[in-house]
Amino acid sequence: MKYNLLKTGALLVSVLGAACTSNYMDINTNPYEVSKDQMQTDGYAVSAALKALCGTVVSTDVNTAQFTDCLLGGTQGGYYADSNSGWATTISNYNPTDDWSRVFMASDKIIPTLYPNFKLLENLTDDPVTLAIARVIKVCAMSRVTDTYGPIPYSAIGEDGKIQVPYDSQQEVYRRMFEELNAAIAVLKENRTGGISAEVDPVYGGSAEKWGRLANSMKLRLAMRIVYADPTTAREMAESAVSLADNGLGVLASNDDNAMLPATAFGKDGNPLMAACKYNQPDGTFTGGDTHAAADIICYMNGYRDPRREKYFVKSEWPGVDYVGLRRGIEIPSLNSVGRKYSGVNFVNGSSTPVQWMNAAEVAFLKAEARAVFGFDMGGEAGDLYNEGIRLSLEQWGVGAEFAAYTADDGRLPQSYTDPAGTNSYSTPLSTLGVAWDNAATKEQMQERILIQKWIANFHLGNEAWADYRRTGFPHLIPATEKGNKSNGKVKSELGARRMPYPMAEYTNNGENVRQALTLLGGPDEMGTRVWWDCNPATMNE
Repeated sequence: MKYNLLKTGALLVSVLGAACTSNYMDINTNPYEVSKDQMQTDGYAVSAALKALCGTVVSTDVNTAQFTDCLLGGTQGGYYADSNSGWATTISNYNPTDDWSRVFMASDKIIPTLYPNFKLLENLTDDPVTLAIARVIKVCAMSRVTDTYGPIPYSAIGEDGKIQVPYDSQQEVYRRMFEELNAAIAVLKENRTGGISAEVDPVYGGSAEKWGRLANSMKLRLAMRIVYADPTTAREMAESAVSLADNGLGVLASNDDNAMLPATAFGKDGNPLMAACKYNQPDGTFTGGDTHAAADIICYMNGYRDPRREKYFVKSEWPGVDYVGLRRGIEIPSLNSVGRKYSGVNFVNGSSTPVQWMNAAEVAFLKAEARAVFGFDMGGEAGDLYNEGIRLSLEQWGVGAEFAAYTADDGRLPQSYTDPAGTNSYSTPLSTLGVAWDNAATKEQMQERILIQKWIANFHLGNEAWADYRRTGFPHLIPATEKGNKSNGKVKSELGARRMPYPMAEYTNNGENVRQALTLLGGPDEMGTRVWWDCNPATMNE
């Protein structure tokens, strides 16, 4: 791959749909430029810059999204499985090449697009709402980067987006992200009845109020991320995020609030995750190509007889088996003869399916966990918040009428994994918990039950699922096989990858700073080293 960083003298706007899947190892460069005349026309530059920022959260570039959200987050979060048997070095096998593990930091579609366009907005407009929205987007994008590596360049990144600068500790990155969210929330609260032009904002049509709810929801998400590392700050941030008295806006509370990037922001390939999953798809099959559905999530959803299965998965080609996933972390079978038979990843509106950033169901589950496990004031009781999360998710996927049946206590449990090919089965039960809420359960059981349902509700948000798995150990996932773990002992199969190594180019071009980052990290630059917030006592001795 080649990564060409944007120059400060060039126009800093990247057109959202400029992706191509001609080669899965290529990440496109050379963002489109806009003339000075166009920049002066009806706020064109402001609109283009804000839309370019939106394309850095879950990248609208297919090649970038394939690495960050299919091959990394999707697999490590238990949603997707690699199914291209030509790959010998993968994140799922814990032996990725630098081309695979560096993308969040090195792709020109993320940081070198985010920072220049953010600076461009500051130079183009003094509208406080526009700049507050830009801050929220920045946190949405960069939180994914720090959660992948730990310490990252953050405060010292200049307007050109180059990362060859000093790193911040992850604790400092989080402190700054909370500051940025709080500043944005204050502005959006003050302007809650107004906003910006709908033409400029592809996510919320210009609504300051809805961006404020997303900002508070992100604040809650990040607060729960650090709950074991800094419980005092976590409580303060979480409680203020949900308090209408504090912020006047609240959090995402209905599916109308869900943060999604619509199809109008994509290029010719449409939804980038769908394009990446189907890349190299064999002729005559509809289940997928490079990526299929993972065994983990299908085992849970089959056991619970989950009504969302037909929304999430493409039926398998195995006779008599509607939904069966491919195990992650294995020696990948031939795609043309065997791999193609496993269930695929479904996108309900095809290539026009919006890319999701955050949904109201996740927020309800965040509140449920904060209340049940840590005793935070979330404005309600854990069981009610848990059931609200399930209700919201079922309604989001068009199966709301199934709520009563789904939450009934009828003994349904996740399945163990039986591989139809007979090679990679896993007989250990994944969980002993059903769906129905139990007020008499232990805190650990409550947390596991909440995290299972949150995980199911967040399908496609693999990096969020991976972060939750590292933070809590839930849901229990199927480990890599003995032959599939090719880390030479650096990653424990029962724990999975805890982070990604820094780009090799950093050692050449930013050696002193990346070595200081390792001091901040507190361990070797390996996939098995934990990041700052990954310190749950329940998982530390596994």
